[in-house]
Amino acid sequence: MTFPGLLWFIAVTLAPVTDVTALWNTNAFFAYVFACILTGGKWDVRRLVAVSIATAGALAVVYGGSTVQSVPTDTIKEPTLDTRRYIAATAPLIGDLLTLMASILYGAYQVLYKIYAALPNDPEAQADALYSPLPLADGLEEEVADALETTLLVQDEVVHPLPFGLYPNFLTSAIGICTMLVLWIPVPILHVLSVEAFGMPRTALTYGVIAGIALTGAIFNAGFMVLLGAWGPIVTSVGSLLTIVLVFLSDAIFGGAVETVTIWSILGCSAIVTAFAILAYDLTGRERVVSTTNQL
Repeated sequence: MTFPGLLWFIAVTLAPVTDVTALWNTNAFFAYVFACILTGGKWDVRRLVAVSIATAGALAVVYGGSTVQSVPTDTIKEPTLDTRRYIAATAPLIGDLLTLMASILYGAYQVLYKIYAALPNDPEAQADALYSPLPLADGLEEEVADALETTLLVQDEVVHPLPFGLYPNFLTSAIGICTMLVLWIPVPILHVLSVEAFGMPRTALTYGVIAGIALTGAIFNAGFMVLLGAWGPIVTSVGSLLTIVLVFLSDAIFGGAVETVTIWSILGCSAIVTAFAILAYDLTGRERVVSTTNQL
C-alpha cells in the first residue's frame, strides 16, 4: 500500500494530473486480472464488461472534462529559479510509467490482501467453492456425497466474526505504524545530503491542512479495508471510482464549476455508476447462493 502511494506522489511532480488520475483509476481493471490469475477463478463476462466500462468511464471523466485555457501573453511572467527547476524536472513519460506501475501494484495489493490477510467470509469465494456441475446418472450417489462434503468444509472454514471493522482496521493501523517507524529514516539523510530540504510547517493553516489530509485519508482507508474484506477486490475497486462521480457532482453543484460539465463527463459518470450496479447485482446473487446453500 505504501509503495504505490509513494510512486503516485512522485508521478504527480513529473506528469500532468489528468494522466496520473486516469492511469491510477485503471487499478480496478488490474485488480480483476490479478483476481482471476492468482485465485484461479473463472473469467466472468459480466464482471469483465463491468470493470472495462468503469475504467472507460473514469478515462472519459478525466480527459473529457480537461480543458486548456489560453493565458494572455501580457500576464506571463519570467519564470523564477524554482519554476525553471520544476519545468526541467518534468518528465511526462516517466511519470506515466510510474503511475501505471503504481496502479498495477495497487491492484495486486488488493487481491493479495483478500487471499492472504482477509478473513474467510467472502461470499464470492464461498459461492465458487459451493459450485459443482450437474451429477452424472451413473455416479449420482458419489457426486451428491462430494457436494455435501464440500458444503460442510466451507461451513467449517467460516470463523466466528469479530466486531465489525475491527480486524481490517487493526491490520491497517499496524501497516501505518510500520510506515511511520520506517519511512522517516530517509528524511534526515536526504536533508543532510541537500537532495531535498525538509522543515516544519510555519503557519497554523498548514498544520490544519496536513491534519485534514491525514484524517480524511484515515477515514478512507478504514472504510476501504472493511469493504475489501467484505466485498472483495473487484467490487471495492470499482466502488472507489464512485468518488469521481461524487467529486464531479460536488464541483458542479457547490463549486460553481457548471461550465466544466461536458458530455464526456456525464457519460463517464453514468458508465461508472452502471458498472458498479452490475457488480453489486452479481455480488447479491452470489450471496443468495451462499445463503440458500447454508439453509439446506
